[in-house]
Amino acid sequence: MVVLAVIVAPQFKAFDRTMMVLFGLLMAWVLHMLARCRVTADEAGVTVVNAFRTRRLDWAEIVDVNMSVGEPWPTLDLADGTSIGAMGINGAEKHLAARQLTELQTLVHLRGEAREG
Repeated sequence: MVVLAVIVAPQFKAFDRTMMVLFGLLMAWVLHMLARCRVTADEAGVTVVNAFRTRRLDWAEIVDVNMSVGEPWPTLDLADGTSIGAMGINGAEKHLAARQLTELQTLVHLRGEAREG
């Protein structure tokens, strides 16, 4: 966008050029926020990093993980009755998403149920 702002036709004034650069920066920020999404599991629990929020969950807090056909990402059902989306597992990547979903479901069932009893 900076290059475009420099080489654009002369009828575009400084305000227009500035807005082009600001638009480019806004798009870069949005893409960065979407690219940072991930789901990370360790011994203590799961970290869900979505576009605008990061949440750390203990294994006991997660009841189940579901992803219906056609959904963009799985949903984590929590013990307090709420749920959160896990944007780090992208449903568009069908085979990879299915494998990651299975791995996360297995970990939730093994570690979540083992602590409960």
